[in-house]
Amino acid sequence: MTVPALLNHLRLPIIGSPLFIISGPELVIAQCKAGIVGSFPALNARPQAMLDEWLHRITEELAAHNRANPDRPAAPFAVNQIVHKSNDRLESDLITCAKWQVPIVITSLGAREDLNTAVHGWGGITLHDVIDDRFARKAIEKGADGLIAVAAGAGGHAGRLSPFAIVQEIRQWFDGPLALSGSIATGDAVLAAQAMGADFGYIGSPFIATTEANADQAYKDGIVAGRAADIVYSNLFTGVHGNYLRASIAAAGMDPDNLPEGDLKTMDFGGGSNASGGAKPKAWKDIWGSGQGIGAVTAVESVADRVDRLEREYRAARVRLAL
Repeated sequence: MTVPALLNHLRLPIIGSPLFIISGPELVIAQCKAGIVGSFPALNARPQAMLDEWLHRITEELAAHNRANPDRPAAPFAVNQIVHKSNDRLESDLITCAKWQVPIVITSLGAREDLNTAVHGWGGITLHDVIDDRFARKAIEKGADGLIAVAAGAGGHAGRLSPFAIVQEIRQWFDGPLALSGSIATGDAVLAAQAMGADFGYIGSPFIATTEANADQAYKDGIVAGRAADIVYSNLFTGVHGNYLRASIAAAGMDPDNLPEGDLKTMDFGGGSNASGGAKPKAWKDIWGSGQGIGAVTAVESVADRVDRLEREYRAARVRLAL
C-alpha cells in the first residue's frame, strides 16, 4: 500500500488534528488554504444539523480558493468521527459526510468495518488513531486505509508509548499511510517523524494558539506561556487518559498533583448533556487539553503565519541534514 494520491500533494506533510470545541470552519479552511490537511470533530457542529452547514461552507470556500489559485490548490479536509458507542449521532453524521463526499474521515475510540466501507463507497479514505500496535492491527483488519499513531506527549487523549516504539512496531508490518502525533510543534519535528518512518506529522496544540481557533484568549495565552512541565496526564475528565494544562486544572479548584482516577463509564459522546451543551462539555471547556510540545509555541498568530514558520523550519532542517 502507498500513500493515497489525495495526500501526495500537500505543501507540507502535516495533518492538523481535530480539536474538540476548538476546530471549526474558520480553522479548517485556513489550514487547507495554507496547504496542510485541516480537520474537525463532527461533534463540534451542534446541533447535528449544523454539520451540513459547516460542510457546505468548507466545500464551497475551498472550491472557490482552488478556482482562484489553480497553481496552489487547497489541501483536502477531514472530519473526525467518534466511534464510541455513546455517540448516538454517528449514523446521522455519516449520512451528512456522504452527502458532501468528505475526502478524509478520521476515526477514534473504536474501529468499524461498515464505517470504512461506507467512506470508501463515496471515494473517501479513513485514518484511524491508535495508541499501540494491537489497536493498529485491528484498525487495518477492519479496513482503515491508514493510521495515526498517538504517542506519549500528544494533546487530548494520548498514549503512553514513545513515538520511536510505536512507529517502529507499526512499520514492521504496515506500509500504508502513517501519521505521528505527540509533541510535534516545529518543522524539525515533522522531519524527525518522517525519519522515524511516519509519512506525516499530526499537529494539534500549536493551532490552538492561532487567530482562527475557536478558543478563549486565556486558553491561547496558556499555550504560549506553557512548557512541557505544565502538562498533566489524567483520566479524570473523560475516563480516558489525556494531557491537560496544569493552570486550567488549578483554576477549576483542583490539585493537579492529586487528581482522583476517572472511570471509563463516564465517557459520553451521546445525545444527552454532551450534545446539547450541558455539564459534560463544560469540563472540556474549563479544563484545557494540550500536548507537551507547546514550549515551541511563542506567540498567537494566524494559521498562515504558523504554517509559513513550519515550512521554514522544515526546509532548514532538511538543509542542515543535507537532505
